[in-house]
Amino acid sequence: MPEGNYTDLVNIAAMARSLPCLLDFDGPTLYNYAWSGYLRPLDRYVSPAMRADFLPSIIQQGTYNHHLYSLGQFDSGLGFYANRQYLNEAGVRIPTIDHPWTLRELNDILARLKSVPGVLYPLDLHMNTGYGDGEWFTYGFSPFVESFGGDLINRATYRSADGVLNGPNSIAALTWFQNLFRQGYSNPWPVSDTGFTTGTSALSWSGHWLYPEYHQALGDNLLVLPAPDLGKGAKTSMGSWNWGITSSCQTPAAAWEVLQFMLSPSQIARMTSANGAVPARKSVIAHSRLYAPNGVLHVFVAQLQTSRAVPRPITPAYPAITSAFAQTITNIAAGIDVKQQLDEAVRTIDQDIQDNQGYPRNILKTAARAGQKASTAPSYRTGES
Repeated sequence: MPEGNYTDLVNIAAMARSLPCLLDFDGPTLYNYAWSGYLRPLDRYVSPAMRADFLPSIIQQGTYNHHLYSLGQFDSGLGFYANRQYLNEAGVRIPTIDHPWTLRELNDILARLKSVPGVLYPLDLHMNTGYGDGEWFTYGFSPFVESFGGDLINRATYRSADGVLNGPNSIAALTWFQNLFRQGYSNPWPVSDTGFTTGTSALSWSGHWLYPEYHQALGDNLLVLPAPDLGKGAKTSMGSWNWGITSSCQTPAAAWEVLQFMLSPSQIARMTSANGAVPARKSVIAHSRLYAPNGVLHVFVAQLQTSRAVPRPITPAYPAITSAFAQTITNIAAGIDVKQQLDEAVRTIDQDIQDNQGYPRNILKTAARAGQKASTAPSYRTGES
């Protein structure tokens, strides 16, 4: 199960060629696994009709070097949770998916909320890293950089982060981010993750997974609002845990039968009813109490179906990118110079790419590593029409 030193266990098992037939992994780790030859492409198994029923974000997340390597039962997304009473007291406009808060508007809203009685920090950013290994910092805050027009790496080539992660738009984004703490709008070192539920914060920047807890605490006073447009369009992260078939599997067709069952609409409905996540398939969303067009969490689906949803960088260098960015966020929150930290992150990322000869994309090389014969004409073997 994905807990503890899961990535280390996967790497050790891969080197020993003892991976299980089906492997569960977090979305952006796929690219390093696929490049390393740990996974088989799923193209031959997934029919066009089945592919079309999945959210575009799921397909985008699972694709590396023009091949589909993974599919998941659920997706994820970001937005603001808001205390309706506090927004009313501050005279705040309720944003919509078509008219999200702008940068100027958000800055004004935070200033007004700071003066509302009971509000200590207007915006809860969950800086206590309660989500585990630091991936929250990349997942949660890279959309701010992207909405300013920056990014974590040059996505045209994936060869360097220089001029992008430390470019003017990224610097502006993380200077604004640092000022959230300097101006007292957010707590950089919260002791617990309860600011929003206890009423000391008016807004929470987070994902679908907190809805049950927040709804229990606030009831009808809870609002679920879209991501803001900080200048270059509203942006949200996407992607979650998903499944692939390993290259060491001796019975891939049988593994696909199991995976196909797990990915069936009925099983996705069961899983997402249990964990509250965004169903990966459109046919399941249509019947979801929370995510259907009239559902309280439909905003997450609406964002995932547009260019607002940005995958974390689709490169085998992602582990180095997320590690460097998470450390940068920690230091920037502590007040260290933004440009200096971004330059350091760029050096770390570019050194990793250089050490790996640019992570060359060669499907024949990858297929050879995986012990497979490369196929140029996928055949579809699925029980779905």
